[in-house]
Amino acid sequence: MKLIRTHGRGATNAATILAALEQRGRAALDSVLPAISRIVADVRRKGDRALLGYASKFDGFTGPDALRVTGEEASAAWDDTDPALRKAISTAAAQIRKFAQRQLPASWSKTTAQGLTTGQLVRPLGSVGCYVPSGRHPLPSTLLMTVIPAQVAGVERIVVVSPRPVKETLAAAHLLGITEFYRLGGAHAVAALAYGTESVRRVDKIVGPGNLYVTAAKRLVAFDCAIDMLAGPTEIVVTSERGRAEDIASDLVAQAEHDPEALAIFITTRSDLARQVIAEARARSRGNPVAQSSLNRNGLVILAGSTDEARQITNRIAPEHLTVDTAKDLDWVQSAGSVFIGRWSAQPLGDYISGPNHTLPTGGMARVRGGLSVNDFVKLITVQEYSGQAVREFGLHAELIAEAEGLIAHAEAIRTRLNRRPARD
Repeated sequence: MKLIRTHGRGATNAATILAALEQRGRAALDSVLPAISRIVADVRRKGDRALLGYASKFDGFTGPDALRVTGEEASAAWDDTDPALRKAISTAAAQIRKFAQRQLPASWSKTTAQGLTTGQLVRPLGSVGCYVPSGRHPLPSTLLMTVIPAQVAGVERIVVVSPRPVKETLAAAHLLGITEFYRLGGAHAVAALAYGTESVRRVDKIVGPGNLYVTAAKRLVAFDCAIDMLAGPTEIVVTSERGRAEDIASDLVAQAEHDPEALAIFITTRSDLARQVIAEARARSRGNPVAQSSLNRNGLVILAGSTDEARQITNRIAPEHLTVDTAKDLDWVQSAGSVFIGRWSAQPLGDYISGPNHTLPTGGMARVRGGLSVNDFVKLITVQEYSGQAVREFGLHAELIAEAEGLIAHAEAIRTRLNRRPARD
């Protein structure tokens, strides 16, 4: 891990590094877009012919009959899973479901003035595609995190795609009752979900994390099919003045092992703690080549000049995962995907069992949105109802605004109601 100081002789270098961090993630996507564009266009134009060809090339696909996971396969995977792991998956599912149920927005209706009622309807999306990675680290937890909020929202058709799904992922699908599961991954899977083929019907929205190629494909289809977010490599920031070096380092290493491109940052004003964390992270990443590579390439310890500066830097970075010392620190947190408080709140607990979603914004997108939630699977439909009396109270104001905008027909539509006799309300 590299130590940088925001004050003294290191200030200029630190400013350059922080400015680059705020722009992270953009160039990488651009570099793969030409190749991904060809794959997406092929699947959109040729359907199954292209899809099955890419599945054979990239997913180890053996033939059309192997494309869809059967209920019997998922059931057998559940039966073959160790009972202790089945219990763990079931516990995680229950936690995620409870949290999503608390998040679910409600329909409401309210009379805001005499004769005027406004409100909202909450309606689920018709169909969603859940992308579950199955590369270096198969992620059955991601199946839980993407499918359960959709189920809580009431989505009727939930499709899962995952290349070479492992037994544990199939077991999780069985637990949740998933009936449409395809052995597909990469850009071709995203294209199939977005545009449909003979074998895979299109969906209304695609959610879930993936590698650079999956993210690039989601960006390409986003104008034709809704997506959740463009998620990049995992990120962790720990901002602490009183944490224990072993706790901080263990979380940094844990997130770093996801990907050689993962971003792991510790921010503090304490030089003694900074050096302890560097030494501890170095020791804990030995024997873990992915974490070691990530920390060597992207690991940072930022020594700030004051706690206020440390907090400002944290919000500028807008990290996916953030650990702080106490609940009082929440007062200054403005931009983060998910926050972990205190020494006992190991970040991997949030990856699996806490309940909040682990599909979180990266690349600074925590400045403008939070993580995946039940809200990503519903539509809010607004409603308004006027009586004649309410039109007479508000209509003239609306008519004047319409005329100021030069929209004559708008004004006339309002005036038609205003000129109607009260007896016909």
